[in-house]
Amino acid sequence: MKNWQGKQVLVIGAARQGLAASRFLAGHGAKVLLNDSRPQESFSAIIPDLEKQGISYHFGSHPLELLQGTDLVCISGGVPLEIPLIQEALRRNIELSNDSQIFMQAVKANVIGITGSAGKTTTTTLCGEIAKAELTSPRNAWVGGNIGFPLIENLENIQAEDWAVVEFSSFQLELMNVSPHIAVVLNITPNHLDRHKTMEAYTAAKAHILQHQNVDDIAILNRDDPGSLGLTGEVRGNLLTFGFNPPLYGNGCFVQDDHIVVTWQDNLTPLVPLDSLHLTGRHNLANALAACAASFAAGFSPKAMRDGIDAVKGVPHRLELVRERAGVRWYNDSIATAPERVMAAVRAMNAPLVLLLGGRDKDLPWGELAELLAKRKPKVILFGEAGDLIKNALMQNGADYAIIQVDDLQSAVQEADRLAMPGECVLLSPGGTSFDAFRDFEERGECFRKIVKELP
Repeated sequence: MKNWQGKQVLVIGAARQGLAASRFLAGHGAKVLLNDSRPQESFSAIIPDLEKQGISYHFGSHPLELLQGTDLVCISGGVPLEIPLIQEALRRNIELSNDSQIFMQAVKANVIGITGSAGKTTTTTLCGEIAKAELTSPRNAWVGGNIGFPLIENLENIQAEDWAVVEFSSFQLELMNVSPHIAVVLNITPNHLDRHKTMEAYTAAKAHILQHQNVDDIAILNRDDPGSLGLTGEVRGNLLTFGFNPPLYGNGCFVQDDHIVVTWQDNLTPLVPLDSLHLTGRHNLANALAACAASFAAGFSPKAMRDGIDAVKGVPHRLELVRERAGVRWYNDSIATAPERVMAAVRAMNAPLVLLLGGRDKDLPWGELAELLAKRKPKVILFGEAGDLIKNALMQNGADYAIIQVDDLQSAVQEADRLAMPGECVLLSPGGTSFDAFRDFEERGECFRKIVKELP
């Protein structure tokens, strides 16, 4: 592990990742200065703990003076690299990093790293449960990363014989110069273009998960997704693919006779019966295929795969059934922060829909979703900052179904309660981020749950 004693580190962004990095670095002797553009009043609850740990702080702005004497700038995932403070750090040749990179540089255990435009958390959850089913004491499975728990906090406890299953976002990967032993790229479709600006830049960030592997490492790519399979040229070691149908060549997971199976070096092995998977939708079957491919690459047994997948009955904020009331089922899919994710959710639902769309747009195309809804004809309720933009996209595609626009999520739920009929499903699958009204998609989902459960 790198010697942090006496190093002066500026951590930008005081959310989960930044706080975890600050605690770790301060605990290892670094002089940490935590910076965030939000006002100091927003952090009154954590300031006593920061002071107790010897972490300095500057809130409310990003002055360039913070770089004085700095050895390293540690950047939280949500902080754009374009801000002047980071650009000045680059001009001064100050090293940039983040909590995930520091973790990857120091972790002793083998790592399964998972990224993609959609399905990361579900696949990470499935892989994590499989790893837990496989490993027995004293070996442990550690699950975290962008999934919500920065594993840097557990670095001291992770042993060489353990496994870590880590979700990586494009924001974390764009700075990475180290790759996991097993790297999974689920898919690459338009997402976060408000941050990355172009698909080329977004894809380049995702590719970092592969580019620092060696010949003994394993890359897992999706045969059914051109964006993922398009990274084949970046593979440095072994390649294992997954998809619904058998691979035309090479090694891969696929579906055969109601089982997930794998072909490896011309040997066919059944892994998991499909009825072990409790998550609905074709996209979740793809996630299970990816999880099995990664688990097979790790040497985990088919029994562990079956037990791990069977253990996952649902993932919070991902097609999560909140309540059934008066014949109407209410689903929370707050994780859907891109139109493509909404499409996957709509396709997974067979009943007539009342669909709640909204939030903040990420400069993503809405046309393909609008075409799907023109065929499906749900009742649509728009809310939040992107309401007008989404409505225009739907109308341009000849929407001949009910579209109602309200201001906020509370009003959207109330309107859905008025519109929904027995046998229908109300689906919160917004397609936009939560940042127009909430801290993150989890807070938005929790708010939705609360409002729905309080309906009389």
